[in-house]
Amino acid sequence: MKTELVRQLSPEEEELVAKREELARLQAQLADQELALASLKAELASFEGLYLRRVGVLYAELDEWNARLAELRAKKAGTPEAQAEATEARAQAEEAYSAAHGEAAKVQPFVPSADLRKLYREAAKRVHPDTATDDADRARRERRMKEVNAAYVSGDEDALRRVLADLDVSPDAVQGAGIGADLIRVLRQLRQVRNRLTAIEQEIANISKSDLASLKTKANLAASQGKDLFAQMAANVQERIIAIQQQVEGRFSGGSRA
Repeated sequence: MKTELVRQLSPEEEELVAKREELARLQAQLADQELALASLKAELASFEGLYLRRVGVLYAELDEWNARLAELRAKKAGTPEAQAEATEARAQAEEAYSAAHGEAAKVQPFVPSADLRKLYREAAKRVHPDTATDDADRARRERRMKEVNAAYVSGDEDALRRVLADLDVSPDAVQGAGIGADLIRVLRQLRQVRNRLTAIEQEIANISKSDLASLKTKANLAASQGKDLFAQMAANVQERIIAIQQQVEGRFSGGSRA
């Protein structure tokens, strides 16, 4: 009966195996965190678009009436101070109009499918720049990661599949090196991944504390209570618009209508 001899791994090989296993775990965790960050950004962009379409346009209209009122007052007063106030009010009105009618207002609701999330996670795990082995590799991965993020936000599953298919046949998928070089490479990759995980955690925390995220939380709470926060906000702004209109059209009869 033949006895097979199993070669015992050297300490360096054992360390390499252990570090590769750790890297694989952290890469999976990193893919999950990148997915969470991308989803958070997409959800907030979608929420902002809805806010701008329902409430932002009304604030833009309110600022327009405020600008008209300031301009009429400046014309009547004829003072540099009144003119400065009118100029500032007009600039604010133009800024509000641009925001309410710009690209951000066109973003539609973001509801990623389970397949889209799965594809993103796999693509992010395989192309993430923080698993690069050198500068050239990082540059390639950064380009790929932009493609992956854009496809995810737009809900393009086919684009994510194409990225994964390209990776399977890419020359970069073939790797080979000695144990010492491999161990150094893995250690550097581990450091990069850990740093990125820390950065994502901080970025998510910062985004979650933003005014937009706070408003979304309030809107979600109101919705859970059967209320429409945007409808309430819109009604409040409309009341203010009417009040300004009355001032412009009543006290300053020479003013123009919207």
